[in-house]
Amino acid sequence: MRLIRFRMGGGEPRVGVLDDVTVTEFAAVDTLADLLALPIAAIREACANPGGAVFAGDEAQLLAPVDGRTEVWAAGVTYERSRTARMAESEQSADIYDRVYAAERPELFFKSAAWRVSGPGQPVSVRADSTIDVPEPELAVVLNAEGAVAGYTICNDMSSRSIEGENPLYLPQAKIYLGGCAVGPWIVPAWEVPDPYALTIELTIARDGAAAWEGSASTAALHRKFHELAAYLFRADDFPAGVILSTGTSVVPDLPFTLEGGDEVHIRISGIGHLINPVVRGKPAVSLLPVTKFGCRVIAAGCRVYAS
Repeated sequence: MRLIRFRMGGGEPRVGVLDDVTVTEFAAVDTLADLLALPIAAIREACANPGGAVFAGDEAQLLAPVDGRTEVWAAGVTYERSRTARMAESEQSADIYDRVYAAERPELFFKSAAWRVSGPGQPVSVRADSTIDVPEPELAVVLNAEGAVAGYTICNDMSSRSIEGENPLYLPQAKIYLGGCAVGPWIVPAWEVPDPYALTIELTIARDGAAAWEGSASTAALHRKFHELAAYLFRADDFPAGVILSTGTSVVPDLPFTLEGGDEVHIRISGIGHLINPVVRGKPAVSLLPVTKFGCRVIAAGCRVYAS
C-alpha cells in the first residue's frame, strides 16, 4: 500500500491509496494534509477503507506527496559520513559539525513549504550562484499532527556545498530555494515498514547516458533515532497538518564533484521506492503552474504510476 497525491489528465490534485495497479481515492479527506491531521488509528482506518473513486494506476500522474500546510524539515549531520563531508567543505569552521554530531541537541532546519516541493519526474535545480552542488538522498519520516510516525518517503535534500562551506550561517541559502527539495514518489505507511533502520539507500547521478557518480549506504548507520528527532522538532512548535522530516544523508559525493544541468538524480530506498528528478540550473529554469484549489503551486512536470 502506498499513499499518493495524483492528477488524472489535466484535473486537480487528488489523494488516494495505490494498491498493486489500482488507485482508490479518499472519500473523506481532500488532501494529505487533512489525513496527517488525524491520529494514527484514524489514518490507518482511512487507508484501509479509502471509499472513493477507483482508477487505473497507469493513468494517474504522480505529484509530490505533500500539500496544504504540511512543511518539510530536515536534520543535519546525523551520519558520520555527513559529519566528515561537512568538515571537508568547511575548513574555517570544521569543528562546528564535529560538535553537532556529538551534541545532545540535533541540527534541525526548515527545508520547504509544500508548494515548493518537486515530485517524481519533476526538476530539481542548483543555484546559479553556486559552484559545487549535490543531491542528498535521505529517508524522510512522515509525522502526523501529534508527532507520531505515519509513514516514510524519499527526500532529495539538494545542497550547495560551496555556499555552506563558505560560512555555516549561509545554510538557509545553501538549502532553501526554488527547486531545492524533491519528495516522493509516495508515502509508505509506517505499519508496512518492518525495520526502518535496515533500509538500503542508493544514489545514482546519470550524465550523458552513463553513471557519473553512484554510492550507497544503510539507515543502520543513522546516529539519531526518529523519535528523538521528532521530539526535538515538536518540542516548541506545532504542525497541525503534520510534517515531513528528512533524516539526513550518508551518501555524499567526494569533492569537487558537482551536479550539472541535464543530469538525472536517481534515489532508491529499499522497501520505499525510486525517486527520479532531472537537474536544471538557476531559478528561471524551474517552471511553475498556477495555484491549485488546495492553495499549492505544483511544479510543471510529472510521472505516471507504475507499480512494482
